[in-house]
Amino acid sequence: MLQALLHAFGDPPVQFALWNGDRVWSGTGDPVATLHIPDKATLMRLCADPDMQFGELYSVGRIQIEGDLGRLIEVLYQGAARPARNSISLLRRLEQWLHRRPSNTLHGSRENIHHHYDIGNEFYSLWLGSTMAYTCAYFPTPEATLDEAQLAKMEHVCRKVRLRPGQHVVEAGCGWGGLALYMARHHGVKVTAFNISKEQLAFARERAKAEGLQDRVEFVEDDYRNIRGSFDAFVSVGMLEHVGVENYPALGELIRSCLKSHGLGLIHTIGRNRWKPMHRWIDRRIFPGANPPSLKQMMDIFEGAGLSVLDVENLRLHYAKTLDWWWRLYEQSADRVVRMFDENFLRMWRLYLAGSRAAFTTGEMQLFQVVFAHGSSNDVPLTRNHLYQS
Repeated sequence: MLQALLHAFGDPPVQFALWNGDRVWSGTGDPVATLHIPDKATLMRLCADPDMQFGELYSVGRIQIEGDLGRLIEVLYQGAARPARNSISLLRRLEQWLHRRPSNTLHGSRENIHHHYDIGNEFYSLWLGSTMAYTCAYFPTPEATLDEAQLAKMEHVCRKVRLRPGQHVVEAGCGWGGLALYMARHHGVKVTAFNISKEQLAFARERAKAEGLQDRVEFVEDDYRNIRGSFDAFVSVGMLEHVGVENYPALGELIRSCLKSHGLGLIHTIGRNRWKPMHRWIDRRIFPGANPPSLKQMMDIFEGAGLSVLDVENLRLHYAKTLDWWWRLYEQSADRVVRMFDENFLRMWRLYLAGSRAAFTTGEMQLFQVVFAHGSSNDVPLTRNHLYQS
């Protein structure tokens, strides 16, 4: 059974150590990690549904990992990219197809966001850094710190939409408010920012008050679908993953109606080179309703709404580096995480962060920034010089 399981994942250099002393693996050379299986029940659960049960069993401590967790997940992703055509891989595809995914209706989106983002600002503050930015950073140099890279990302976004003092910006999905406050503070714009996470909004409003920016940044507790008004720029960083591809044409129409004729927009999102559903364990335990798109799918936002794509940048390796920082800071705060929650929660989020980093280092995931404008607008940059001038 284990040989068949390893073959279904492309024969990665991974070893299993069983309760009776047996060791099973199908690779060559030294294994990158050893998975300790304590009993037959654990073995049967893992083999019956490896995509879901690996995360479940690791989180509750039924599977122990000896070796580098991050490297283990990397080789599993690399192996899964060339799966064997056997009964186990067919079963994996069937289970993926049958998996019931949370919806991204108005009510469903609130439930999904509450599940992930409203588990406590104190928890996220342990490992996100002082900016509380929970999206890909931008490392202008390899030596940049996490906070420096997050601020560089905010500046990179502002330059892409060419912000000027006095403009009015709408932000769809503002997280803990870092980008909205940065735009107001450093570029002299007014910002209306939408979010449906109560915990995040409470934090953002307090920070705006502390920085004296509450008259220039309005944090609105509402769904992006209820954006109304006319704006010089539309910005969305890290929200599209929660929209659902079926809602992309409506999102495009909303942007068309609220973006002024001369305005610029930017969408920053996790994506894929070729679409497939989110991993079932992450969808159930961590990020319900998440659906990272391919670039092809993203075009459904722009084409029907008469919007013109001006620039596409892939920051995949920047996200891998961001996650490396988050993972290390998380591990440094492990004792506090256990006190806040428990050992199972600690392992669950450790696996999520390590797995996310591996997804970006192996190319399983991408990070797209797409800049756009109305198709008839000529108020667009001729070069990219404005992005890099000091």
